Amino acid sequence: MSTEDRQSRETAGRGLPGLRGTDHIGFTVPDIDEAARFFVDVIGCIQVYELGPFQSEDDWMARQLNVDPRAIMKKLVFLRCGFGSNFEIFQYIAPDQRTIQPRNSDVGGHHLAFYVDDMDAAVRHLEAHGARICGVPVTRESGPSGGQTWVYFLTPWGMQCELVSFPNGKAYERTTSLRLWHTADPGG
Repeated sequence: MSTEDRQSRETAGRGLPGLRGTDHIGFTVPDIDEAARFFVDVIGCIQVYELGPFQSEDDWMARQLNVDPRAIMKKLVFLRCGFGSNFEIFQYIAPDQRTIQPRNSDVGGHHLAFYVDDMDAAVRHLEAHGARICGVPVTRESGPSGGQTWVYFLTPWGMQCELVSFPNGKAYERTTSLRLWHTADPGG
């Protein structure tokens, strides 16, 4: 039985009917033009389209988007990022808006991880473009993530991101036929 057949059988009756995967990841930035330039010029995403502004005189923004009813979405931009998920970035103006980036340890904390083939070249590229590298690349020698190298970095506005690379796979792959989705093998 193939891995795909086994996964289908194991998840039958659970989860979202017809689930295919992640379509996009959405996040709010303080300056959408700066963020779009960073993701295009530094990361290498492709800007596909933009929309906006959006606002409503009734409670539509609260009902549909779970934001303050008087919030204004100045603009949203859709980006394609290599063979991974698309990004939908927003810039809002809202009466109750919080402007401090959450850390990973905060509820709602998050980071975006980018798979790269050459960690050293990617770190040098980010440094040359003013990104703050957090520490130094770490290579896991053991455990399920053995063989993976990673390092966090911050965008110019302080959003947490990560570079990750495991060109020879991860250790867990030697003990199971199950696989995490991987940008280098999107169908695998």
